[in-house]
Amino acid sequence: MRIDIVTLFPGMMESPFGHSIVKRALEVQLVEIHCHDLRQHALPPRKQVDDYPFGGGVGLVMKIEPIFKCINFLKSQRDYDEIIYFAPDGELLNQKKANYYSTKKNLLLLCGHYKGVDQRIRDHLITKEISVGNYVLSGGEIAATVFCDAIVRLVPGVISDLSSALGDSFQDDLIEPPIYTRPRIFNSWEVPEVLLSGNQSTIDQWKDQMSLENTKNKRPDLYKKL
Repeated sequence: MRIDIVTLFPGMMESPFGHSIVKRALEVQLVEIHCHDLRQHALPPRKQVDDYPFGGGVGLVMKIEPIFKCINFLKSQRDYDEIIYFAPDGELLNQKKANYYSTKKNLLLLCGHYKGVDQRIRDHLITKEISVGNYVLSGGEIAATVFCDAIVRLVPGVISDLSSALGDSFQDDLIEPPIYTRPRIFNSWEVPEVLLSGNQSTIDQWKDQMSLENTKNKRPDLYKKL
């Protein structure tokens, strides 16, 4: 998988991709992530990337020319399965969508900033618009980081045992059951006896029941869909 990220602030992506699972995926070359500085495609001499909105209003809008130039340049190098823009009014990212995007070969991500991008970019170049939650961020870089983390971990070979990822919350619209590790007793707080029984069938039944109860209590919106 290759992910190209177009951003005004490529430095923001260095730390999140330099640790943990994403770092390991990059090191073993199962995934490539390339950040492209949008200012390199802005018109000289000022390299201006934003301007005031037509019709008035506060804030600045990212200009169409550098984005168009950058995306066209990248498209000349390879075909993209999707060109994604992160916006509060996009489709809400969930586990099913993460599964879907993890199967793609080439993805291009556009990070907005300020008040967003010129609408003509969204109308004519973007193929998918994604939101990571019902709130507003300062820019799309954090959303792009969340998106990459969510899909990279699902790429075959990134996690040594893929069944671990497939058992995560939301894979089947359920919340995970409680999990415990050693010590068996701490501060008089004990691990449920069923998990120590050695009877895998009974343990699996307990996990399924707790998963249902967790979903009902913590995410009734998901429970209603079951």
